[in-house]
Amino acid sequence: MILGYTAAQVRAAEQPLLESGPAGALMERAAFALAVRVGRLLRERRGRVRGSAVVLLVGPGNNGGDALHAGAELARRGARVLAVLTSTRAHDAGLAALVAAGGRVVTVVGEDGVPPAGAGGAEPVWLGDAIAEASACDVVLDGLLGIGARGGLRGEAAELVLLLAELLADDAPGGPAVVAVDTPSGVGVDDGAVAGPLLPADLTVTFGAAKAGLLLPPASGVVGQVEVVDLGLDLVGRTPAVARLERDDVAALWPVPGASAQKYSRGVLGVVAGTAAYPGAGVLTVSGAVRGGAGMVRYLGPPGVTAAVLSARPEVVAGEGRVQAWALGPGVDPHDRVQADRVRDVLGEALVQGLPVVVDAGGLSLLPGRVPPWVVLTPHAGELADLVSVRTDEEVGRAAVEAEPLRWARRARELTGATVLLKGPTTVVVGVHDAVYAQADGPAWLATAGSGDVLTGLLGALLAGRAADVLEDPTLAAALAAAAALVHGRAAERAQPGGPVSALAVADALPAEVAAVLDGRGAR
Repeated sequence: MILGYTAAQVRAAEQPLLESGPAGALMERAAFALAVRVGRLLRERRGRVRGSAVVLLVGPGNNGGDALHAGAELARRGARVLAVLTSTRAHDAGLAALVAAGGRVVTVVGEDGVPPAGAGGAEPVWLGDAIAEASACDVVLDGLLGIGARGGLRGEAAELVLLLAELLADDAPGGPAVVAVDTPSGVGVDDGAVAGPLLPADLTVTFGAAKAGLLLPPASGVVGQVEVVDLGLDLVGRTPAVARLERDDVAALWPVPGASAQKYSRGVLGVVAGTAAYPGAGVLTVSGAVRGGAGMVRYLGPPGVTAAVLSARPEVVAGEGRVQAWALGPGVDPHDRVQADRVRDVLGEALVQGLPVVVDAGGLSLLPGRVPPWVVLTPHAGELADLVSVRTDEEVGRAAVEAEPLRWARRARELTGATVLLKGPTTVVVGVHDAVYAQADGPAWLATAGSGDVLTGLLGALLAGRAADVLEDPTLAAALAAAAALVHGRAAERAQPGGPVSALAVADALPAEVAAVLDGRGAR
């Protein structure tokens, strides 16, 4: 499991080390590890460090100091290192180390051509010259802002990053690799928000612990590969702000039948999905449940959709009966009165009986005022925006949700009481006690019609298989939702690595992905 912490938590954990060790020792350890990782990257790209070109984008804080000390180490190994200062201040010891190692230091001049006051002896250069140097090098280190910064980049730093990002985005392959120092400059360290221009990273080398914003969208889409440098921080007793499950974590959560299992003990899922206008939603939802491991699936719906479901999945039982959980809403048009009433009635009965429920798509508008946390909502950004807008006086649009997914997922949870799984390139899950998960396991190809229906069925199967546990421990609902998101995403990659994938292909890949997750684990 990858755990993300807030800036305040990391600072508090760093303080004992700062007080007990020599001045600058923690920065030197972080910078040396950064230099080692950049050196490895240079050897992968050029075959050696000596003769390579590295450009440091340096701001006034400790991230700039880390970049400067790392640049000094790389210069001692034979790299040509250029530090581009964008502020009146820079880390003095880091600057001295870089200059002593043979590195070059320049400062970006403003529109008036005058270097910023306090730039010292740094050579002034025009913004365009600095961008040309950065775009032609092997590795760019982004050390402009650190975890203490608030808001986005400003002034020359903002213009430099904006223009360089545009140039690198339009350039042919073979441009520089971008390495973010601790975090990409301009991302929300605690919430993953993006304020203003930033330079997307190929690699983020973060110190002490992963910062929460690195795991959360939209920042999670620009951090590249994240590697944590262990600085010996004591984070015991500090509740992480966000968690990301990995395969081993999911194996511990997944319901695995024992030798004496039968279909009822494995979990029976009831499904209300699909209408005459959207019959495929019923097929995809039950396919996600069957292929995801439900002991049995019962389907309730119009005769035509029922026929389509049974033709595609003859294992499904049509009609009412005993269930341990429900999956409601995919393909249900709230204006289709019969099927909408069926969703409403089943949901009301499930709440009375205390059964876990997944509610998706058309079912979201049929929710009562408050529901327990073992009801899991699975909206995309547009559906969540509608849900919040209907229940409040706030005018919320899809773009607002996409800009601050964590904020609005929390808001939806506050308004409904449910566990909320907000689908997206990085899926955010918010549960009781503000438990937050962020899963980024699927390829971009997973953004395809019907994939959410498969996820609803898969999560429903999980809830049915662990229904008693979820009712006893409501925090489990969020963990199971995150587990379903991981398996769903990896099944998409398994179905067609590197290429387009259909929703039904994702469902068909679920058994192999579940087997891979459970590999080496015994029965529960």
